[in-house]
Amino acid sequence: MSVKLTQFSKASGCGCKIAPAVLEEILNGCKQDVVFKNLLVGNETKDDAAVYELEDGNCIISTTDFFTPIVDDAFDFGKISACNAISDVYAMGGKPLMAVAILGWPVDKIPADVAQQVIKGAQEICTKAGIPLAGGHSVDTQEPLFGLAVTGLVKKEHIKKNNAVKENDILYITKPLGIGVLSTALKRGLLNETHYKLLLEQATTLNSIGEKLGTLSYVNAITDVTGFGFAGHLLEMLADTNLSASIKKESLPIMEAAKEYAKQFVFPDNTTRNYNAQSKHITGMTDLDFIFYCDPQTSGGLLFSVDASLEKEMDVFLESQNQYFSKIGAITSKQEKQIIFQ
Repeated sequence: MSVKLTQFSKASGCGCKIAPAVLEEILNGCKQDVVFKNLLVGNETKDDAAVYELEDGNCIISTTDFFTPIVDDAFDFGKISACNAISDVYAMGGKPLMAVAILGWPVDKIPADVAQQVIKGAQEICTKAGIPLAGGHSVDTQEPLFGLAVTGLVKKEHIKKNNAVKENDILYITKPLGIGVLSTALKRGLLNETHYKLLLEQATTLNSIGEKLGTLSYVNAITDVTGFGFAGHLLEMLADTNLSASIKKESLPIMEAAKEYAKQFVFPDNTTRNYNAQSKHITGMTDLDFIFYCDPQTSGGLLFSVDASLEKEMDVFLESQNQYFSKIGAITSKQEKQIIFQ
């Protein structure tokens, strides 16, 4: 029996995230009154993971991420989901230690052996990351969903928050944009085999460079680009900083295949949701720019800022690691808008 997983869900991958405005409404008033002095990173800064300090100078990273299918193949879905979840540990500058699975499965609609393939795909990525998939929890749901809860480790001095950018920092990104566009093309039956391989290659590439970036003092802030799109996650980096970001359009990498589908107005519904929440903070978006700048990425790249005086050292380091990267702009003093596309 051939099962196309994307036909069982309304939205795909990180595009199924609750809208930022709705999430803010949900969390408003939910702040705990009790202060936990060892909790170094909680949900107050919308960071990628929680960080708790231990007594020996090490810190535990804890994160969870799960979503509905972004691809039809169960094994590939498991790989992408695992890669996406582990990324949050790397985005804190940490090393993943282990993961447990989160599985929601409509057992009356999709056979159990298909879910088994999802788990196997996740196991392959966990093995690649050097961690065990050590258990998990499953429930019977209306739509299939899968993800991981991941535990990581980081030294206190190596923690990289998402909003620790400094003026004049250079901004880097490690994957091109457009995964949401390609996944939508797949859901609509438009994606060819070559472009599917491209989607899979991008979405199953681990952001393991984040662990090494964590050890570099001249890397000031890191996040990963996922469901709120490039613009949304950059806005989170700028939150509470009284700074802005100037982005060079020609330097922002976008997959050529995604550009082809965008011309046909193929993009996720939640791209518009992101745009509606973010556009008031942005200037310089024209024509079809919003399709890529607000595209909900699933297992997207790392977005990080580097002290401008050590830009050359950063370039040499990334090249020595055979790491794809693009320098896309810089952090500036406060402007009228938070993001300026030029």
